Amino acid sequence: MADKPRRAVIVGGARTPFVKAFGDFIKLDTIALGVAAVGALLERTGVPRSAVDSLIWGGVILPSGAPNVGREIVLDLKLPPTVEAFTVSRACASGLQAVTLAAAAIERGEADVVIAGGSDSTSNAELKMPQKVVHTLAPLIYGKATTRDYLAAAAGLLPLSELLPRPPKIAERSTGQVMGESAEEMAVRNGISRAEQDQFAAESHRRAAAAVAAGRFAAEVAPVQTPQGKWVHSDGLIRGDTSPEKLARLKPAFAKHGSLTAGNSSALTDGGAAVLLMSEEAARELGLKPWAAFKSWAYVGVDPADQLLIGPAFAIPKALERAGLELSQIDLIDLHEAFAAQVLSITRMLESETFARERLGRDTAVGSIPSSKLNVHGGSIALGHPFAATGARMVTTMARELALNGKQTALLGICAAGGLGAAAVLEKV
Repeated sequence: MADKPRRAVIVGGARTPFVKAFGDFIKLDTIALGVAAVGALLERTGVPRSAVDSLIWGGVILPSGAPNVGREIVLDLKLPPTVEAFTVSRACASGLQAVTLAAAAIERGEADVVIAGGSDSTSNAELKMPQKVVHTLAPLIYGKATTRDYLAAAAGLLPLSELLPRPPKIAERSTGQVMGESAEEMAVRNGISRAEQDQFAAESHRRAAAAVAAGRFAAEVAPVQTPQGKWVHSDGLIRGDTSPEKLARLKPAFAKHGSLTAGNSSALTDGGAAVLLMSEEAARELGLKPWAAFKSWAYVGVDPADQLLIGPAFAIPKALERAGLELSQIDLIDLHEAFAAQVLSITRMLESETFARERLGRDTAVGSIPSSKLNVHGGSIALGHPFAATGARMVTTMARELALNGKQTALLGICAAGGLGAAAVLEKV
């Protein structure tokens, strides 16, 4: 009899509270947020530090002085120095990329116990000096300069108005558009109204608030003490008392007569999330009960100049096909809410026969997603979106949901900058 294939199982997950950028976590950088998430995961699961083989971490806003955030987390937590670590960046899908890489490593026999996740601190995004300054001053800093060299450099820096640091901008390098502008175009092309977006956003907040009230996040969210001594216990962006009527009063954020607002878009957020994966054999040896396993995953690229955030509409059918499932067979569906317009556009594409024929090469639509299955505990609009942490947050919530409520399968979908899309199918163990 052939040996049973190795399977990686999810046995735990933990995250920091997600808080608005430039708020309570302003003094915690990306590494510190990762340390907080991984430290809480180790404490809550009780896994011996000596059992950890590897740490794979996602990051988008990487610190220039220590871009391998994963290795810094290992060192700061004083894990055994033999725990190898690396950092991956796939924009908003970075956290999911880290987790699926961990699953793949375990299933290939490269490791038995892996921690994976992601963190980002928008509050600590570095201001970039113009390259003109770098090109002019670098030769002086690294070489032997004369007085004449300094005078020439000073002249080369004029006008002084061009020397000011440039704030980070979430814009596509290939198109120059910020993500919100792309989502505005998406709303128009797919016929998504402002009222639909506000209704979706209000429901995201309502469901997230209900999940908090029911204690659904209590086992996931770990309190964090800030350097100022304040304890942060819960997510800071959820507004359970909001409504479509309140959201309708907000002004457009990306176009003068647009439909996207701060209320129906995800906010800039600080936070970290970590997932513990291991082989089924290791889970048994350590006495940990598996929650779920990956049945499949898929990553795709689309033209950023077309519809930047439609990636999930292509990744989801691939992941379903690889899992041998139809959309109608999935019990829970969690779509990253970069913008309400983006989620509503994706769901409209999935139920469109025209989209299926012209873009997917299918005879039939992928299928419709009932509201009762979609983002059952809210999503990024309500919870916040620390770019690289969102994928790990989604994996944790859906894996726990499968373990708790008797459901069998969950589908994740994430759009990402650069015209990327990601999807994964989880199955209960």
